[in-house]
Amino acid sequence: MDSYDRITPPRGLVAGTAAALAVVWGLYALSPDAWPGLVGALVQTALGLLNLLLTARSRRCKVLLVRTLQRFIINPPIRLLLVAGVNPLGLALLETRGRVSGLPRRTPVGNGRDGDTFWIIAEHGPRAGYVCNIRRDPRVRVRLRMGWRYRWVPGTAEILPDDDALARQRSLIAWHPLRALNALSVRVLGADLLTVRIQLLIEPRARPRTLGRPLRGPSSRRTRVTSVFAVQGAHVEARGAKVVQHG
Repeated sequence: MDSYDRITPPRGLVAGTAAALAVVWGLYALSPDAWPGLVGALVQTALGLLNLLLTARSRRCKVLLVRTLQRFIINPPIRLLLVAGVNPLGLALLETRGRVSGLPRRTPVGNGRDGDTFWIIAEHGPRAGYVCNIRRDPRVRVRLRMGWRYRWVPGTAEILPDDDALARQRSLIAWHPLRALNALSVRVLGADLLTVRIQLLIEPRARPRTLGRPLRGPSSRRTRVTSVFAVQGAHVEARGAKVVQHG
């Protein structure tokens, strides 16, 4: 019996489910008459408890169910928004190379950028499709917002099975509300958390081109002034020679 068949909930799932249900009932308490009302809160509570029981009973079934929902329902619209440069949820787009087909595979992930390092908490652990792709080929690309524009940034990924994924996640979401929301969904939908680190290969900004013109500075100014005076002196000498000739 492997870790996906044990009747034990994964780390972080109970706390994540409790936090999600607290949000559901908190919104209901603030506005009981708003849609979906009491029925919606009860249904979401039942789904949360069912998810908890399913994950504790069979992580394998949980992974298959969530991966199907993400592949055909959740990820396609999010992927289109990210490609179009619309990112209301604080996500990023990861591109890996398919381990079988060799074709690019793009997956929405939480934005865990920290300088030149990009962190991912894989919710399905070693069973995640992009984790399997990274094992085959660690060369990846991440679509990030750089300044005012989004662009693809290459990088090298590394799987860290010995890293504490929950502690890493807590450090990433500090003072980031959107990251906290994504972390909540990762804990609720996930079965086994796994840390993935990507070393981004960010190109340094190109130096401004001078187009062959000399750099402006004190020495260049002195040279320019000296040349002006030399030209003016030459003109004066020429005029003097003409006056002497006419005389």
